[in-house]
Amino acid sequence: MNYTLSSYDVAVIGAGHAGVEAAMASARLGAKTILFTLTLDGIANLPCNPSIGGTAKGHLVREIDALGGLMGIAADANTIQSRMLNLGKGPAVHSLRAQIDRQAYHTWVKRALERQPNLDIRQGEITAIEVENGRIAAVVTRLGARYPVKAAIIASGTYLNGEIHVGEVSYPGGPDGVAPAAGLRDSLEANGIHLRRFKTGTPARVHRRSIDFSQLEEQHGDEPPVPFSFAAKEPPRNRVCCHIAYTNPDAHKVILDNLDRSPIYSGRIHAIGPRYCPSIEDKLVRFADKPRHQCFVEPMGLDTDEMYLQGLSSSLPEDVQLAFLRSIRGFEQIEIMRNAYAIEYDCCDPLDLRPTLEFKQVGGLFGAGQFNGTSGYEEAAAQGLVAGINAAHQVLGREPFTLGRSTSYIGTLIDDLVTKGCSDPYRMMTSRSEFRLLLRQDNADLRLTPAGYALGLISEERYQAFLRKKRQIDEEISWNDELVISPSEEVNALLVSRGTTPISSGVRFNDLLRRPQLSYYDVASISPCRAMPDDPAVIEEVEIQVKYEGYIQKQIAAANELSRLESKKLPRGIPYDAIDGLRLEAREKLARIQPESVGQASRISGVNPADVSALLIWLAAHQNRKDEHHD
Repeated sequence: MNYTLSSYDVAVIGAGHAGVEAAMASARLGAKTILFTLTLDGIANLPCNPSIGGTAKGHLVREIDALGGLMGIAADANTIQSRMLNLGKGPAVHSLRAQIDRQAYHTWVKRALERQPNLDIRQGEITAIEVENGRIAAVVTRLGARYPVKAAIIASGTYLNGEIHVGEVSYPGGPDGVAPAAGLRDSLEANGIHLRRFKTGTPARVHRRSIDFSQLEEQHGDEPPVPFSFAAKEPPRNRVCCHIAYTNPDAHKVILDNLDRSPIYSGRIHAIGPRYCPSIEDKLVRFADKPRHQCFVEPMGLDTDEMYLQGLSSSLPEDVQLAFLRSIRGFEQIEIMRNAYAIEYDCCDPLDLRPTLEFKQVGGLFGAGQFNGTSGYEEAAAQGLVAGINAAHQVLGREPFTLGRSTSYIGTLIDDLVTKGCSDPYRMMTSRSEFRLLLRQDNADLRLTPAGYALGLISEERYQAFLRKKRQIDEEISWNDELVISPSEEVNALLVSRGTTPISSGVRFNDLLRRPQLSYYDVASISPCRAMPDDPAVIEEVEIQVKYEGYIQKQIAAANELSRLESKKLPRGIPYDAIDGLRLEAREKLARIQPESVGQASRISGVNPADVSALLIWLAAHQNRKDEHHD
């Protein structure tokens, strides 16, 4: 028999990276919030790679931070090695990645949650939701405790009906030996939520003492390290060295000889796995021409001897895992502490979600993180932040909060999910954005801090610091556009040394800076004496804006055109079957997804430009009829 306990505005189900951001945002915005977790020891767990950031993922962390989220600050506080990826390429794809102390990160985040006013944390499994009149009314625990709520966010990660696979053995389970969440599926399906099965996996963890590091390549952090958070007072410190090992034909032979024992190839796993992070056995099949694959050997923390073998995810049997690892140079005496495994789990179809991440079938019910079909801590945290904001706004009577494709990678991520759906675990990449020169990680604060401040998630002190930085950037660009550098032996000697043409007459600072061979510091060294900005981030932003001005302006024009289509809102319940000019496929897709704007409709697979034109004609006629009726 169920019994009723305390009522809340918002319940968050799951305390991984999505649940943490959702609960913090909801509580900070003024909604009375409760966060449920299967175990308090699993809050903000890093069950796969103990790292934050990476290509495109670093962009997401910076955007989360600019909006007032937690992940960037938590990562900075627990970084043990920091590197900026893709520095050999343009600034659009520069991405920060930090190796994290896994246990310290969990402890830090748990403490932050415990100190957050308006937020209760409860260890317990939610096994049912109650829906009344099409809206969420309560959540119910396995013990029968009923909590009346006005909104709920499902952030179940890979725990919902999780099943572990290692070789021929399969059993119910979540990551790190935690029991799965087994009871919620039936309740969700009974309320019209479409569920499906995805798969992910993780490599073995091994003992540090069993690795011959002299046989591996060293991988040092950058100096000085760069923080994720724009509010950081001090940069993090590099405290460990990572290493790189390589597979070889002997290791490949062990794996290929035992493919029939892999649940992926034996047919025992039917769920869809990640396209861009395959297991080592999948790599050997898909990339059979490659003689070797990289393995990044990374510490799990400062107070443990566990090492993570990034790149060697597997679901092969335990004996095969040990055999192929010991075939790798430097791993001859390897000791496995935790076996690699694959995990299947339930997730929703994100086409059921609105851009606010609210389910279309149940008012007040939101989804976030891997439950929405994504992979990665950063993608999860980004969705959790947006879901938490919107759940709180809904119960507090505030406007919904959404981000556009031209304003953020978070907006791109969510739009891809709710408009295009995903057939395998979705991973953010810079190539997914048509505006990636606008959406750089360095300018995430310029793009999103005003929104974070308007929401109430950015403090007044931090906002004033942001305004000072923005003013410095604008003033520096303006001053340098008027500053003329005259020719001299010193000036031309530097220009020639950098491989660019000397000058014979005065040239403006910014015109010299546009030359690809010259950096801001090069030009500043030959300009008339004037104090440079103290903040390296200001100098970086000035240089990027000046050098890429022409390309940036082209993307701004494209973004403005997208905004025009996004501004044309589509009312709910449009009778697409009755609209002349729409093809059958377009009618079916539009009716299924129920886009909220013409812009969103134009990005649906199967909706072509002619369909968009027909939709615009209908919308104009519909608006005219409304105006006539109003008159």
